[in-house]
Amino acid sequence: MNPDEDTEWNDILRKHGILPQQIKITQNDIYDQAVARAQEEESKRLEGLDLDELAELEDEEDDRVLEQYKQQRLAEMQAQQSKEKYGTLEHISEPEYKKEVTEASKDTWIVVHLFRESIPECKLMNRILSELAQQYRATKFVKIISVECIHNYPDANLPTLLVYGKGDMKNQLVRIDRFGGMRTKKRDIEKYLKDIGAIDPSLRRSLPGESDEESDNGEEQQSAYFDLGRARS
Repeated sequence: MNPDEDTEWNDILRKHGILPQQIKITQNDIYDQAVARAQEEESKRLEGLDLDELAELEDEEDDRVLEQYKQQRLAEMQAQQSKEKYGTLEHISEPEYKKEVTEASKDTWIVVHLFRESIPECKLMNRILSELAQQYRATKFVKIISVECIHNYPDANLPTLLVYGKGDMKNQLVRIDRFGGMRTKKRDIEKYLKDIGAIDPSLRRSLPGESDEESDNGEEQQSAYFDLGRARS
């Protein structure tokens, strides 16, 4: 009989004090023992070094830590650059809609502006979105003439924003009356897009000569909606 075996009979003997209780070693115990051994070996390695050798080793360790930090920052910058691949308000046409919006939105957020050049509010929205596209380059901003996206779409509902993510339309904004019409500011649209998750504040870039804009802390107003079931997919 092996007293160290984990058997039912041995459990009975341990319960009656005939065998000592079995000591179970956990993963944490193994990790702690490994750390302790590593620290002991490191201590032995340093014991025989004089001050000059210790100073040289310290410089080597500093260089190693600095190199690790540089590699980490490089990886972070490359990851950010892979996300921030847009930066402009792109004009698309009806045949491009499925590829440039529906399919592309599986990998990124997309803001679509339905517009007409003759409508002042649409011109204002295009200016705002052009700036936001430069600041939030991980989000794709596009514009399309309204009747190319939705046939017979009424001008009275312009400007309209369709916000796509994960291959589906997640939100829509019809007209900008809630923001004051022609008094709409960039911060109004920026807050709207931030609140629905279409832009990432941590990736925001400042424009040249831009001053800090005041946050819009006003109460949320209910968006006007239009039945956009006929939007092309």
